[in-house]
Amino acid sequence: MSLDAKAWLTKIQALTLPNPVKIMNVCGGHERAITQAGLRSVLPESIHLIPGPGCPVCICPEEDIYEAIQLALKESVTLVAFGDMLRVPVNLPSREIRSLEQARAAGAAIRPIASPMEAVQIAEQDRTKPVVFFVAGFETTIVPIASMLAQGVPDNLFVLLSGRLTWPVVAMLLDSDEPGFDALVAPGHVSTVMGPEEWAFVAEQHHIPTAVAGFTSESLLAAFYSTLRQLLEKKHFLDNCYPEAVREGGNLTGKRYLKQVMKVVDANWRGVGTIPNSGFALTEAYASHDARVCFPGYADNSRQRLGEMPAGCDCAKVVLGKIYPNDCKLYARTCTPREPVGPCMVSDEGACRIWWANGLRYSG
Repeated sequence: MSLDAKAWLTKIQALTLPNPVKIMNVCGGHERAITQAGLRSVLPESIHLIPGPGCPVCICPEEDIYEAIQLALKESVTLVAFGDMLRVPVNLPSREIRSLEQARAAGAAIRPIASPMEAVQIAEQDRTKPVVFFVAGFETTIVPIASMLAQGVPDNLFVLLSGRLTWPVVAMLLDSDEPGFDALVAPGHVSTVMGPEEWAFVAEQHHIPTAVAGFTSESLLAAFYSTLRQLLEKKHFLDNCYPEAVREGGNLTGKRYLKQVMKVVDANWRGVGTIPNSGFALTEAYASHDARVCFPGYADNSRQRLGEMPAGCDCAKVVLGKIYPNDCKLYARTCTPREPVGPCMVSDEGACRIWWANGLRYSG
């Protein structure tokens, strides 16, 4: 019989823990569930929950957003993107157009959408008008894009892709001198698609307790308890605390489409740098729908630099779990959801936006 949240909390509180224990949750959805439920306030003080790199909007390279803005402004296209992407600012003077939202206000044909099927429908409504779908996302977003392309789309639909895999950034952290966490809660939705075994390397190669979690307090607390027990007993393994959705092997159909349509490439992460084998690109078989192949290039490679966050913005440190959101000097002062300085205050998967939305302000 599964335990309720109170029972899991009681089991955690009964453990004799070292001080402190840092548990990183990779997924932005996990961070939202943790913060909304107030789990940090009820766990023992020795347990530190660290938000990790689980926000695709936050790590979308600045040069990709810049490219999308220029394409929308200079070509006769309709550019569509998931709503959060419209408000992410790039590093330009305030007098210039710094976001897709501002480009839209300046007259570019830009539309927010909520699903790939909306992009297909917009392209079908007028097959004489090119539609560019700017896609930033992790595996759970990229698999539906691959499925969409594999099943066939109108000739006038093109994809400007900025897709990323989640596990390579965790591998990068673990290979660094200071990973910053003692245990890992792996992302539930990604594991549903790709399979939980993708995260086995954390326990097997790095001897870090690991558990896949869902999005309820019960599942999250079960994952915390599992990793804490592993830590205390020095038995490190991958535990699946989301068995109702996560199965070994993941979504086989989705993964087949992914392999058919996408290839894995080295990719830049905003404020972090290039991580090997961490990005998606369309294969040559789908080049006729690749916006980077079919339109003039507006990429500005000079924008690819390690410090891609605005001056004073610590979003990269937040993404990598080096600091909490309210440790950034801009947080809740000059950086708010209404006027975001950095990308972590834009998306509802960004740790800064999540903390703000739940009333967490200055660090003291």
